[in-house]
Amino acid sequence: MSASIIAAGREERGVYENPSNKGRSRPGAVVRLFLAGWALLAGFGARAAEPPRGEWTMPAGDYATTRYSPLADITTANAARLHPVWTFSSGVLGGHEGQPLVIGQTMYVVTPWPNVLYAFDLSREGYPLRWKYRPNVSPNAIGISCCDVVNRGAAYAAGKIVYNLLDGHTVAVDATSGREVWNVQSADLGNGETMTMAPVIIKDRVIIGASGGEFGIYGWLKALDLSDGHVLWTARNSGPDTEVLAKPGVFRAPYDEGTDLGARSWANDSWKTAGAPVWGWISYDPELDLLYYGTGNAAPYNAEQRLGDNKWTASVLARRPGDGSLVWAYQFTPHDNWDYDSTGAMVLVDLPIAGKTTHALVHFDKNGFAYTLDRTNGKLLSATSFVPVTWASSIDLTSGRPVLVDAKQTGATRGNVTGICPSLEGGVSPSSPPAYSPRTHLFYSSTNNLCMDFESRRSTRLKGTPYMGVNSPYHPGPGGYRGSFMAWDAVSGRKVWENKEDFPTWSGALVTAGDVAFYGTLDGYFKSIDARSGKVLSKFKVGSGVIGNPITFRAPDGRQYVAVYAGYGGDWALLTGDIRSEDPADVRAPVDYMKDIGRHTSQGGLIWIFGL
Repeated sequence: MSASIIAAGREERGVYENPSNKGRSRPGAVVRLFLAGWALLAGFGARAAEPPRGEWTMPAGDYATTRYSPLADITTANAARLHPVWTFSSGVLGGHEGQPLVIGQTMYVVTPWPNVLYAFDLSREGYPLRWKYRPNVSPNAIGISCCDVVNRGAAYAAGKIVYNLLDGHTVAVDATSGREVWNVQSADLGNGETMTMAPVIIKDRVIIGASGGEFGIYGWLKALDLSDGHVLWTARNSGPDTEVLAKPGVFRAPYDEGTDLGARSWANDSWKTAGAPVWGWISYDPELDLLYYGTGNAAPYNAEQRLGDNKWTASVLARRPGDGSLVWAYQFTPHDNWDYDSTGAMVLVDLPIAGKTTHALVHFDKNGFAYTLDRTNGKLLSATSFVPVTWASSIDLTSGRPVLVDAKQTGATRGNVTGICPSLEGGVSPSSPPAYSPRTHLFYSSTNNLCMDFESRRSTRLKGTPYMGVNSPYHPGPGGYRGSFMAWDAVSGRKVWENKEDFPTWSGALVTAGDVAFYGTLDGYFKSIDARSGKVLSKFKVGSGVIGNPITFRAPDGRQYVAVYAGYGGDWALLTGDIRSEDPADVRAPVDYMKDIGRHTSQGGLIWIFGL
């Protein structure tokens, strides 16, 4: 295995070999013990508290996944003066999801495949490159990845930048020098597993999951040792309790009883190719010592091939990071008929519910409902639709289950079912995380206003090939607009305000103590808005559609800045044509519901920084 590092104007190449790991670097036991001891002495893992005020050290900014910053130099009074102060081309055309990291005087950027890691010096004029790390990522991953070759970012701890590669490897890179510390295979590309999610580091554990629900993988979550990358535990998201790590006396499902729920809720052992991928965001409550994450769709899309609730797909699971033990799980969409992944962010906030402060978990699901759960036990507190929904009339708070509309249930024998809202792109994309402000007590989220027809057919699984069987054309939802950015009150379960957008809205959100929120649009605008009223304060055309997540930081010059990726892609790269100028074969007309997108954007790969 080789990786190249370009630093300080010279090129240095290092080969990291170990026969036991197919050439991937993995220190021996003595070295691991030394590193672990050194890490403890250095206070490693002690940053379970919030990151430094002006930095952005983890994917969502904090463990609660709020994407809130206490920086307040940029306000509603001066945000109109925001303008670009720096931009850089990543050199990659593709969907730029995720976000940069800022640690000290350095900003770190990860690209889509081939997953190059850049380190920029924020202390010098022009933010020159400190170093570039280029891993050797198999191009075979391109054909296995479902929905573009995206990457959702990196995490930082103990002097290491840790992130996932599309071909199923996880790497740790020295944050100062750019040298590879370790590189281990975490997923099985041959089985349809790729890796696009941003890891989260909890104490000495790197928490990761695999994409591949469309390939019928057997979904999992793993914890790697931060010192050398070896696997500490693996937990399946479906199957018998022994593989799900649902232990007697520890696991309690709030609405289900009995053992082996992850196996008994699948007909004919179909849990073995369940899907249930993990490609979204992970939260952590240090006081409860619980991590929270969502699982993706069940496989295949033809629900008649997997009768039962299909636990724990389309669910939120709460685990102990130490040994992976499952503490509770709640399923948003039992027996998922519509590809309603639940891998979106689980935002941890304390809310006044029924007159008392409740340790809550708030989640905007692809299925169109906004959920508030008690994060100590998984009990449902409220669920209200935030976009037009036709597949269910409501969520029953007693049983925790959706009240289904029979006419919108799907399956091969039902033929083409029309008018299902939202579409399988979701009322919100799980790749578009919301933000929460403790000042306004509001959540901010992108939304999609798309409906679909859904025709499934019987599918046969072949290892490493799509296991789907569906045709699902979209059309704009009620009102004709295709997306929005909204403010949501989780206590009352209502939308406070909404800015409608012509195209689906796919970026993540950011909100600050200056009461300014930020998001980007698919047609290539980056906007700042008044977090209380929704008034647009500034907007700038950034050259390509925004599907990344803005961050904010304080630079060495003492000023607050906002950074965001611009790079059209994700699902939209598959669904719309004529956005790639370098590909003479890309002459497809854009799909019917977005025929005009090519007038406004093309693929790109840019990092932007805005300041006053």
